Amino acid sequence: MFTGLIETVGTLLEAEDSQGGMRFVVEAAVPSGYLADVAVGESIAIDGVCTTVVSCDGKRFAFEASPETLRKTTFGQLKPGVSVNLERALLPTTRLGGHFVSGHIEGTAVLKSRMSEGNAKVLAFELEQPELALYVIEKGSIALSGISLTVNTIDEATLTVAIIPHTLEQTNLGCLQVGQRVNVETDMVGKYVHKLLGAGKAPQVVWATQDKEGLSVR
Repeated sequence: MFTGLIETVGTLLEAEDSQGGMRFVVEAAVPSGYLADVAVGESIAIDGVCTTVVSCDGKRFAFEASPETLRKTTFGQLKPGVSVNLERALLPTTRLGGHFVSGHIEGTAVLKSRMSEGNAKVLAFELEQPELALYVIEKGSIALSGISLTVNTIDEATLTVAIIPHTLEQTNLGCLQVGQRVNVETDMVGKYVHKLLGAGKAPQVVWATQDKEGLSVR
């Protein structure tokens, strides 16, 4: 589990085919010692994707991606040299400053425009899976490339978010260009509510009463 608050930006060093999937190596030089206590098997979110560390030497670590992950995320287009957002799994003592992020990516979105508004940049994204818009609401939470963001507006499959200078400096959104894709994870609360309500259908209510002979249902 993650918070969507990016801790640092790493550099992708290697991207190689591996038995139908891919194996990646990422370096995280700043802050010093960020990977010092990372153990094999630990989870790290990379651009919002929950990955498992398969090796780590304290400065760089490797992870693998399955064909399903390559289909669902931007990992299939990653090239050595690109910057990736990093967040280690939260601890019970972690401040939850963002929102609950599982790292289970549902799809991708394409950056359509970047506009300045005061000290912020307003980014407009088009969801490549329009059905995900069902779980996106104005002023609700969404994770884009692993970053916990507040939705400004949502119009069909297009959403906007306002990015403050700090986020632009501390994540890879600062160098994101129009036409590039980001990983999308919608708010898990909305998905669970939708599922519990039977995909939009009102649940059947069963009333129970108790008489002298016991419980009866009507």
